[in-house]
Amino acid sequence: MRLLQIFPTSVFALLLSEVVLCTACFVAATYLIYAPFGDEYLLSEGAWPNLVPAVGTVILSFYYQDMYQNLRIRSRMLLLQQLSLAIGVAFLVQSLLTYGRLDLMMPRQIMLMGSILTVVVLGGYRLIYASHLIGMMGRQRVLLLGRSAVLAEVAARIEERMELGIQTVGFLDDREEPERMGSLMRLGGVADLRRIVAETKPDRVVVGMLDGWGPLPMMELLNLRFEGLIIETAATAYEAVFGRLSIKELQPAELVFSAELRPNAGMMAIQQAYSMGLAAVGLVVALPVMSLVALAVRMSSAGPIFYRQTRVGFLGENFTLYKFRSMGVNAEAGTGAVWAQKNDPRVTPLGKWLRKLRLDELPQLFNVLRGEMTMVGPRPERPEFVKMLSEKIPYYRQRHYVRPGITGWAQINHKYGDTVEDTETKLEYDLYYIKRQSVALDLYIMFQTVKVMLLSRGAQ
Repeated sequence: MRLLQIFPTSVFALLLSEVVLCTACFVAATYLIYAPFGDEYLLSEGAWPNLVPAVGTVILSFYYQDMYQNLRIRSRMLLLQQLSLAIGVAFLVQSLLTYGRLDLMMPRQIMLMGSILTVVVLGGYRLIYASHLIGMMGRQRVLLLGRSAVLAEVAARIEERMELGIQTVGFLDDREEPERMGSLMRLGGVADLRRIVAETKPDRVVVGMLDGWGPLPMMELLNLRFEGLIIETAATAYEAVFGRLSIKELQPAELVFSAELRPNAGMMAIQQAYSMGLAAVGLVVALPVMSLVALAVRMSSAGPIFYRQTRVGFLGENFTLYKFRSMGVNAEAGTGAVWAQKNDPRVTPLGKWLRKLRLDELPQLFNVLRGEMTMVGPRPERPEFVKMLSEKIPYYRQRHYVRPGITGWAQINHKYGDTVEDTETKLEYDLYYIKRQSVALDLYIMFQTVKVMLLSRGAQ
């Protein structure tokens, strides 16, 4: 199974084709409205730039509605609502252009006709793409060997996320009952591996047999490997389809002997350098907003403007993290250290909005300038919780071998949660990030963070 890509091939192809189709809709609208002078309007009068705000707004609206995250069409009515919302936002942008760049504003009749064409053409294209075109790109066929819990999760994920471009053909297991693992049929026992491979012609075999349920057919798997079939573990497949490492499958030996699963010193130095540069620019740009927030905090409730809290940072060293105060003074006086929670009664009315818009996090740019944090990395936790979580969750301390970040891979992929189970899931994302840390991944995370902020998602 291919390694997880930031943009799967099917998603990238859909994005490019919809940019072309959306542009074509507005070009067609120009010829319909201005016939036979469409060429003169687009070329002689230089109206091509007018298409950019309209097309760009529609595509961005799709992105912010997660229409490039899960390509399965669950409801045609929902698809129509999403298309209509995108067109509504495009009209709003056109209205705003009347107050600034009139030269980029599209004529009203073309905008209306192009919008109608966009809803019809892109709506139909989405239905055809999801039902037919995505399958023509060539899905990798995968045979599962075993029926462990991790393997069952992998199978369910593949079925749910069609954009991954993977198709499971079934599973092998010596236990005859039950005959199904989710929607997958049992095709036979482990001894039938060679025959089932010949019949189903998979591209890969994913091995996830439970201990105590018979030995692995190692020589048969080795022969298949030499014949060109890719063999991989359930842990590798889990990482590919979920974008995180499975703690249940991760063995200490993998941490010790893996050349990938460790912090990259060179990448960390580069990351710290551009993080400091971005933090300096960010502070200058955000200074007016920070001044207004500081004034609002001062006037809304008694107490200091900034909230200082001890967090665990790089190599387990404690540092002081800065935020705009969103809770009342001495909020933990009677409870001690407790996790933040939804509808937290300790939060002030203004603080609810600051947290929702993530404005309370802006002072952490100072932590980045001081070298205590970077723009992207695992979120730093409080020492009290680090001690408790390190005792309950394996490999938790390993997340401290990179600098903590203002945002991170876990924050854009997992909902807010305040349980040990949620922390385990976030750790799996953090370990994946440490393994694949790169400038491209950091840029993607920062880009996605904007959507998380606007839609009030993610963890605190």
